[in-house]
Amino acid sequence: MSQWKSNRKILLGISGGIAAYKTPNLLHGWIKSGCQVETILTDSAEQFVSPMVLATLGKRRVWRENDFMSAEEGWKIPHINLTDWADVLVVAPCTANVLRMCAEGDSSTLLGAAMLAMRKPIVLFPAMNSNMLENPATQKHIRAVAEMGHEVVSPDSGLLACGYEGKGRLPADNVIYDRVWRALCPKKDMKGMKILVTAGPTHEYIDPVRYISNPSSGKMGYAIARAAWYRGADVTLVSGPSNLVPPDGAKLVNVVSAEQMYNACIKAAPYADIIIKAAAVGDFKTETEAENKIKRIEGEPLLLKLVQNKDIAAELGKTKKAGQLIVGFAAETQDITANAHKKIISKNLDMIAVNDVLASGSGFASDTNKLTVMTREGIDIEISGSKDEVADALLDAVMKRKNEE
Repeated sequence: MSQWKSNRKILLGISGGIAAYKTPNLLHGWIKSGCQVETILTDSAEQFVSPMVLATLGKRRVWRENDFMSAEEGWKIPHINLTDWADVLVVAPCTANVLRMCAEGDSSTLLGAAMLAMRKPIVLFPAMNSNMLENPATQKHIRAVAEMGHEVVSPDSGLLACGYEGKGRLPADNVIYDRVWRALCPKKDMKGMKILVTAGPTHEYIDPVRYISNPSSGKMGYAIARAAWYRGADVTLVSGPSNLVPPDGAKLVNVVSAEQMYNACIKAAPYADIIIKAAAVGDFKTETEAENKIKRIEGEPLLLKLVQNKDIAAELGKTKKAGQLIVGFAAETQDITANAHKKIISKNLDMIAVNDVLASGSGFASDTNKLTVMTREGIDIEISGSKDEVADALLDAVMKRKNEE
């Protein structure tokens, strides 16, 4: 986890939708990540979630709808004290009525007063019946709240508690976390920029049931995409096969083979300000792919003729537009910096991040990484840590280079 995520102060408002029952797990996740969480619970929300559960998980008292004064410290005004303390105010779930209160500046409840007093980011997660969500009054309030500068996150679609099928579900916890981390990210230096990131392995099929690949999990590329999105970028993530969850705000392009990744990158590259090629693309594929499963013949070897895949980084280097910055990745096992320097020149890259995949804490699928970031002039920076931390530090180096142009 990036250092800026630790010990953040989150004010969680829970309003009275059925999705309120999901909030204990949400709160617990923030507590486990080292954050402090204060909770405001509306009267109607108490029908769905116990104040005792929230207080136990959060290790703090739960503020109720009419707690306009603190019984313990009467001179402190809760909605002022809480919003001065918090780094962000999150309302999840946010009912149609709470949306209205925010839009109209209704301070008749503690949550309404907190939304009115808050001068730091507010992130609202509407959750309700789809007919209520689509009502012109609700849509008017969503627009009004967005115009105030608050973030209103569109709900998910699916089966609703009322039995309807449609839009109105509270997003999954990972989406809520992502949106809140983005609101809290201290750097917005990539706002307005278009970033293309590749991630994961490729699969080169031999026959319908076998393929050639590598152990890449996609963790590094996904961490870079997420960090860039937190920093305000418009992110396109071209991903080979991976079990990872992409950042909620990124455009995800799923591919399987190197050929498919090549086509996706060539299509997206002309619009990108920065391209970061973190995928572990297969260099080779079989000359032909069998239409049916290849049967084993006892005692006979299976001979495969391998041919080279297209070199995506080299092609992007050839077609690089003015002002575009391309960052390559190199997974090496020997002559680390020498091989990386050859690649940066031969492929016309601006920077390259190279690691020794045989080194401890630096191999495929690891949660940590160690990168040597190089420019044409030589080593720029050495980075190590969790992949989230490495992604942040790599983007710092990339933006420094971009600003020097």
